[in-house]
Amino acid sequence: MKARVKWVEEATFVGESGSGHCVVMDGPPEHGGQNRGVRPMEMLLLGLGGCTAFDVMHILRKARQPVTDCVVELEAERADTEPKVFTRIHVHFIVTGAGLKDERVQRAVTLSAEKYCSASIMLGQAGVAVSHDYQVIDTGV
Repeated sequence: MKARVKWVEEATFVGESGSGHCVVMDGPPEHGGQNRGVRPMEMLLLGLGGCTAFDVMHILRKARQPVTDCVVELEAERADTEPKVFTRIHVHFIVTGAGLKDERVQRAVTLSAEKYCSASIMLGQAGVAVSHDYQVIDTGV
């Protein structure tokens, strides 16, 4: 896997993934940025969310669960001093569908957290306290 990050100006950078997709990253105005893109540490948190959401949805589809929506809310804390690494990340899934089985959602979240999500597992091995929970919304339709 490869990626490329190019400085544009001040605190603005464009990242290009190996698959050819681009994203703008920028710093806050107090650090010379113009607030034109996500912060690099936000990208890391978004990457974790995308990685685990991909896993959970893949597992639930294989289990033939009638998912109509899946949202992952992430909340992170960072160290107060440099380097301001993540110290804690909480991952909350909100999975919606008619007739979803709670135990299937729980299993999908657990498998992602413990076996499949490279980002979550890597951060945990680096000392970040990563926790997961979930909520099932049954639309009953």
